[in-house]
Formats: sequence, structure tokens, C-alpha cells
Amino acid sequence: MLLSVQALSTHFALDDGLLKAVDDVSFEVEAWETVALVGESGCGKTIAALSIINLVPPPGRIVDGRVLFKGQDLARATHEALRRVRGRSIGFVFQEPGAALNPVYTVGGQIQEVALTHLGLSRHDATRLAVRLIGDVGIAEPERRARMYPFELSGGMRQRAAIAMAVSAEPELLIADEPTTALDVTVQAEIVDLLRHLQDTRRMAILLITHDLGVVAEMARRILVMYTGRIVETAPAGALFRAPRHPYTQGLLGSVLRLGAGRDAPLGGIPGSVPDLLDLPLGCTFHPRCPIADRSCEAAFPPLRPMAERRACACYKVHAN
Repeated sequence: MLLSVQALSTHFALDDGLLKAVDDVSFEVEAWETVALVGESGCGKTIAALSIINLVPPPGRIVDGRVLFKGQDLARATHEALRRVRGRSIGFVFQEPGAALNPVYTVGGQIQEVALTHLGLSRHDATRLAVRLIGDVGIAEPERRARMYPFELSGGMRQRAAIAMAVSAEPELLIADEPTTALDVTVQAEIVDLLRHLQDTRRMAILLITHDLGVVAEMARRILVMYTGRIVETAPAGALFRAPRHPYTQGLLGSVLRLGAGRDAPLGGIPGSVPDLLDLPLGCTFHPRCPIADRSCEAAFPPLRPMAERRACACYKVHAN
């Protein structure tokens, strides 16, 4: 197993109380597999991803659980051990490439630094590698673009440059946090194609963090559905899109406009809003918005129970078969 996240909890001690951004989350990613972590904004997806590489911003910290990458627990690793893994074995595409790329260094220079740090190349060879990678991710005139600064590139080009930097050291796992957000539809499709091409040619696993179910349908082999810091459903992609079991997953898929549904087809939705993580309802945190909830759902958060078809669901009202 390439990555095994076990009972991971990441909390933020705030003046207003304890915010449980990630609460008892477990999942696995196999080599050369694409797993998608989906959910509404604020559900804890990004913090879960940052927890994997132990890069949680303060005052957040990992309070429990293990993050085993090839057997090494990154949740308890030393700074030096993490430095060897970040960027080398695990690449990370951050949610905002404009913020992730340093504005005072050229794009080629930033990719070059990764190669110098992790691959031990000479500066000449690192420069050549940076130019080649910029071309590999579909940016025209790579030698010229390598000398440009991030603000001189379009949003799509910045995202491609961020991906080039993330894969420059040949990682075994790429974590891509909302890689298509804020891009137009055409560029989104190009980025999805690029990620799939890089995965096939480099034989790396991808953990895709997104709220875009269209991107998930294009890329993912398995899907993890997250709500208020917890995993509420897991399933192979085809099974989940064909027959979602958790009421929250059903609501998510029901809110997506389907091709060929007809002009008058109703667009579903989920009533209410995501609760404040500092003031979560008792029991199942989805029960105030759930169409099938009753008083029993207020007792405790339901466990993630295994089901048929390699599925699991955290709902008292969903049967195992």
C-alpha cells in the first residue's frame, strides 16, 4: 500500500473553541491509482491533504492518527525526513497556483530549485530539465516561458507550471488540490488530460481534492465523500455515480445538471447549509439537512460500515447490502 491514512484527526484550537477540521479520517491510496476526495467547500478536504504531508498551518495540528507513506509515519516524522518526502516522493499542487508560485522568481528558476534540492543535478542540467518539463506540460515556447515570472502567465499556464514543479522530482504520489478551480471549461479539460497523461507516463498515484464532480467522473477510480471533517461514503467511482447510498452523496449528485436531462428537468439540491465546525449538531452532523433522518440520528455519529461492492457508508438508515 502506497498511502494509508489511519484515524487521522487535525484540530485547530481557536479563541472561539476547538475546530475539528479533520476528525477520525481513514483511507488508502494504492500505487498508480486515482482517488478523489470530494465535498462542499469547508468540509475539511484541503486540511486532510495538508495533513498528509504534515504541513498544517498554525494553530492547526495533527492530534491523533497515522499517515503511513510506504510504511513511514509522516504524522510523527522529523523535519528532515519530511523535507526528503515533500516534493520528492510526494508532489503537491496547491489550490491557488498564483499564491503557490513565488512572484519574485522566474517559473523556470522555481522548477530548477526542486531539481537541485531533490535530484542532485548540476545547475546546467536542472535548467535543461525545467525547460523540458515546461514543454512537457503543454506550455508553448518553453525556453522563453521559463524566463518569465508567474504574473506574466495566464491562469492556465500558471497551473501547468505548478504541475510541472510538482512532478519535477518524479513523485510516486501527486496530491492535486482543486487543480481546475477558477479556470474556464476548455482549460479545465486540458488540465484533466494533462494529469491523466502524466499519471500514465510516470506511473504515479493521484489524490484528487475537488468539489467538481465532472472532474471526478473523468479521473477517479475510487471516491471518498467528506462532510464536516469526516468521511461519510466511499465507493468505486462507477458504483457511486450509479447508485449513491449516503443521503449527502445523493444530494451532491442530484445538484449536478446532467447532459440530455431536458430543459425542464428539475435541478436538485441539499436544503440548509453546512454547519459551523465550531458548533456541530449532535450525532450525525448531516441530520438537520437529511430527508430521512429521525431522532436516532442524533445519538452519535454513525460508523463507516463496510458494504457490498467495496463500499462503505456512515448512515444509520442505509442497509449494508
